[in-house]
Amino acid sequence: MERRKTRRVRRAAGGAVALALLFAGAATVASARGDGGGDGAGAGDARVPGASSADAGFARDMAVHHQQAVEMSFIVRDRTDDEDVRRLAYDIANTQANQRGMLLGWLDLWELPKVAPGGEQPMAWMADTGGHEHGGTDTGGTEHGGHGSGGSEAGSGADGVLMAGMASRSELARLDRLDGERAEVFFLQLMTDHHKGGVAMAEACASLCSVPAEQRLARGMVEGQQSELGLMRDMLVEREAEPRP
Repeated sequence: MERRKTRRVRRAAGGAVALALLFAGAATVASARGDGGGDGAGAGDARVPGASSADAGFARDMAVHHQQAVEMSFIVRDRTDDEDVRRLAYDIANTQANQRGMLLGWLDLWELPKVAPGGEQPMAWMADTGGHEHGGTDTGGTEHGGHGSGGSEAGSGADGVLMAGMASRSELARLDRLDGERAEVFFLQLMTDHHKGGVAMAEACASLCSVPAEQRLARGMVEGQQSELGLMRDMLVEREAEPRP
């Protein structure tokens, strides 16, 4: 009973973080447009990032990454009646859909394409971090391929895997076939991998991106997803399971 109470408190805190991100969205977009005190970059600003910059690469790639998290969250909401898992899924879908809208909106404001130029590989903008984030052991190994505009296409990665932490098409299909606790455990394992990949990307943007508003959003992603990683670890323990190696 105490464990359930603690979990509800933590979920309430997570919901508050998501709500704060939603309210911050308008101010963040205004800052990136150059309307928020001059620390952003607008379409006519000399500091507008280039199509191959870390700022543009992060916006494109994280939009794709977030879209899959939203998809997985909607799948598990239909596969379980567990209140805590459904609430977590709702929080993830709501927060990441909002952040994805910001990222794609910035690309529009900067008049940059939502598809990487010249066949550039996903996460190529992270090369300055040493490149080891591209498929680390925390994500089970990732191969890369091109991706479509804003994440609407499956791309040509290995079984649909485009970036670190992303689930494959076969894993998504398996999640959609499971029910109850089996669906909960698999979702928590997939989303744990997904968040680890997302945190690595956001940390890279916080170091490499040049637009202050985007750096702030990236740091907020790191904080929020690390908190959810701890929550998901506890939820797996309650189900006598653990993250995938």
